[in-house]
Amino acid sequence: MREYSVPVLVDVPASANLTDTVFQRAEREPGTVCLRRKVGDDWVAVTAGEFRDQVAAVAKGLIAAGIEPGDRIALMSRTRYEWTVIDYAIWAAGAVSVPIYETSSADQVKWIVANSGAEAAFVELESHEETLREALAELPGFKHLWRIDDGALDGLSADGAEVPDETLTGRRTGRGIADLATIVYTSGTTGRPKGCALSHDNLLFTARNVAAGPLDQLFTVDGRAALLFLPLAHVFARMIQVVLVETGTVLAHTPNMKNVAPDLQGFRPTFLLGVPRMFEKVYNGAEQKAAGDGKGKIFHAAAATAIAWSRAQSAGGPGLGLKVKHALFDKLVYGKLRAATGGRLSAAVSGGSALGERLAHFFRGVGIEVFEGWGLTETSAPSAVNMPGANKIGTVGKPFPGVTIGIGDDGEVLVKGRHVFGGYWEDEKATAEVIDADGWFHTGDVGELDKDGYLRITGRKKEILVTAAGKNVAPAPMEDLIRAHPLISQAMVVGDDRPYVAALITLDPEALEQWKAANGRAGAGLADLSADPAILAEVQTAVDRANRSVSKAEQIKRFVVLDSDISEESGHLTPTLKVKRNIVMRDFAKHIDSLYN
Repeated sequence: MREYSVPVLVDVPASANLTDTVFQRAEREPGTVCLRRKVGDDWVAVTAGEFRDQVAAVAKGLIAAGIEPGDRIALMSRTRYEWTVIDYAIWAAGAVSVPIYETSSADQVKWIVANSGAEAAFVELESHEETLREALAELPGFKHLWRIDDGALDGLSADGAEVPDETLTGRRTGRGIADLATIVYTSGTTGRPKGCALSHDNLLFTARNVAAGPLDQLFTVDGRAALLFLPLAHVFARMIQVVLVETGTVLAHTPNMKNVAPDLQGFRPTFLLGVPRMFEKVYNGAEQKAAGDGKGKIFHAAAATAIAWSRAQSAGGPGLGLKVKHALFDKLVYGKLRAATGGRLSAAVSGGSALGERLAHFFRGVGIEVFEGWGLTETSAPSAVNMPGANKIGTVGKPFPGVTIGIGDDGEVLVKGRHVFGGYWEDEKATAEVIDADGWFHTGDVGELDKDGYLRITGRKKEILVTAAGKNVAPAPMEDLIRAHPLISQAMVVGDDRPYVAALITLDPEALEQWKAANGRAGAGLADLSADPAILAEVQTAVDRANRSVSKAEQIKRFVVLDSDISEESGHLTPTLKVKRNIVMRDFAKHIDSLYN
């Protein structure tokens, strides 16, 4: 088995926990701005002292409400400032936070609350409260339900006013790295979500070693600021939040995942994290806007130059001619793209699935370098990540400090390190299936390590298709290439036990609006466009591009364009925009069968 390890940079003492930095920074530098929260149209500064005081007040309220060390408390909310206050308050009270996606159904909420044994919950909106109350109808042991938008934090702060500081200190310092910090439920792409039990050590060890190692330049330089908009219920955004708090990077939140542009303009971050679909939509949106303004040729030339310039950075540097073209397009195109993000953004981290080399080179050429990383909920988010000055595009980077990555005989990626979870909550059987006797966590991903220790993910074991002819096909790389087309929203490759490979494809409703205006189809609906010859020709170009990347036996022979999009709202995508393949296979079985008739 091939292995690659990176030594630990930062040790974490047994007495430490996730709240230490919040309270210690407030003692050392109470006036330092560490967060900003949006009030109306303004971004209001929150100092280290103010943040500590709010966390402490809510934590005292929890203690007054009878919350005991180790109790589980659910948190169902969009990404916002209060999410962070509540999370750290739960830890300061000695309890365990159980995040729930704010889009979850009553059945999903019921399962998470029941399985985790949560005795209390915070919700954000009235609709969230209704969902939770529906789920609680069959859970009589539940004690408290607080709604953020109904003044819950002020109420808890008032209730806890009589709790002595010494009591809070005892609760807070009574938890060490071995104690459970959170139960994060997987997004459920293949079945019922499993609760990943993550300790203070899992999160704190990861955050401090990531911050001190691969990505230190993103967090430790003066003036750094980050805007979070991905769901904090997902371990990816949650871990980045811990990193930001640990490093003192100014942190802000917005719930506007689908329309983040105004907050980018107002807050002007230097750093973002996102998922590949977000970067795809930024590129596609810019391309469509340029085409609509009659500047499509200029944009395509600028994009080609950005990609060429980035590729040259990895091969000795660009020549004089390319430098001149790049400088010209920086004034005409790239500067405008950077201005749309607030004008200060220079770096981003992408995770969740493959970004694709073309997009990564494009953004680096524009002046916004995207660093791909990789990991799972079970590994506290990252296990590998690219880094400034050593960004090998097309890979997900090297292991971060303290991590060992191995490749099994069957190509499966295996991981060891203090960031690996202790197991699935209340499920020893499932835990034993993924952590072997030698301590390796079996990720289920397939990949390879190059001679320098960079990891490349090539597929997912459970998603590898085996055609009737016995050909193994990894669908993800082809799906990424198809989805890069501006008119395409999602693509799912099929072909397991079938005579050939085929694909289900959906169209992007937002991108179609501009296409319809430019092509005289103003009144056409999605059902009409899914059978429109011009649209089918566009999709064919995307499929042809994907087919050129694989052998003939792996190529997509037929495809169908669905007359509706698949989305989180339709139940076909997770909150981090991963396709729930089993659900799509079930709901579109007739369409799949038609591809083989």
